Amino acid sequence: MNSQMKFILALLLISVPTGLNVFAASSLQSEQPKLNVATGASKTSNQMSMLVADEVRHRLLLLSNYGIFDWIEFEINADRSATLRGQVTRPTLKTDAENALRNIESIPRIENQIEVLPISTGDDQIRIAVYRSIFRYEGPLFRYATQSIPPIHIIVNNGRVTLKGVVADEKDSQLAFMAANGVSGVFEVKNELRVPKKA
Repeated sequence: MNSQMKFILALLLISVPTGLNVFAASSLQSEQPKLNVATGASKTSNQMSMLVADEVRHRLLLLSNYGIFDWIEFEINADRSATLRGQVTRPTLKTDAENALRNIESIPRIENQIEVLPISTGDDQIRIAVYRSIFRYEGPLFRYATQSIPPIHIIVNNGRVTLKGVVADEKDSQLAFMAANGVSGVFEVKNELRVPKKA
C-alpha cells in the first residue's frame, strides 16, 4: 500500500504536542503511526495528511459509546478519502464513527467498512468472563483496568475472541492471551496485541 497511510486507532492513543503518541492514562510509550506515501509526494502533502490523521484520531477518541468491546481502525488514502474498519457491538457506534468525520473539510469521501457484531447472549457472557479473567483484581494486568478505557480490547464474534490494543511488553501480551484462552465457552483466541518498539 505505497499510496496509502494506515493508522491504527489503538483506542487510547492520543497525539501530544511533542508529536509522541502515548496512552491517554499512562506513561507507556507507543509506536508512531507508519506513514506510506506515493513516490514523489511532497513534504507539505505528507504534513497535511498527518494533520488530517490527527484530527480523525481525535474525533474518534471522543466517541462516547466507544468501549473495551469495540475496535476501530482508519486509513487516510492517497486521495485524502478515509476508510473506517473494525468491529463494534452497536450499530449506532458505526454510524457515529462515520458522522464524526463528516465535518472534516479535507476528507472528500468516507468508506465505512466497520462490522457490527451479531447480537448474542453467549458472546455477551464471554465478553464479561474474558474481561474478568484478564483484569482480575490484584492480578498482573489489573493496572490496565484502572485506565479510563483499558488498552486491551476484547472482540468476541461467535465464541471467537480477538485481543486488540497495545501492552507494555511481550509478557503482558502472553498473560492476556492465557487468561482469555482459559475462559469456558471460548472456541479460539487470536492475540493481536502490539508491543511498542524500544528506541
